[in-house]
Amino acid sequence: MIALLQRVRQASVSIEQKEVANIDQGLLVFIAVEHGDSVIQAEQLLNKLLAYRIFEDQDEKMNLSLQDIQGGLLLVPQFTLAANTKKGLRPSFTDAATPKVAERLFLHFCTLASQRHPLVETGE
Repeated sequence: MIALLQRVRQASVSIEQKEVANIDQGLLVFIAVEHGDSVIQAEQLLNKLLAYRIFEDQDEKMNLSLQDIQGGLLLVPQFTLAANTKKGLRPSFTDAATPKVAERLFLHFCTLASQRHPLVETGE
């Protein structure tokens, strides 16, 4: 699994001008599922996302995790993160899992996240 994460003060996902997910301070995470990924990779990734010490404490040092600040977690599937751009000018997405497999593992990841963290939203 590949994750691109960004600390945010606020983030939302809108589809056709309708907001489907919204968080205040926390992490916006785009996730790609690749061939061979399993629930083991999903659990390992979630453990890291919840524990990364990337938020500032009162001394402006990055010592706090998402759980420490009780921030929001906005998860968005993004298969294009699995793009291979090493050859030519057309990206290859052969490393990305099939849509059916990717959706199943992404939904499993979201379920795990919701069980372990109180503020989880999902985009599409």
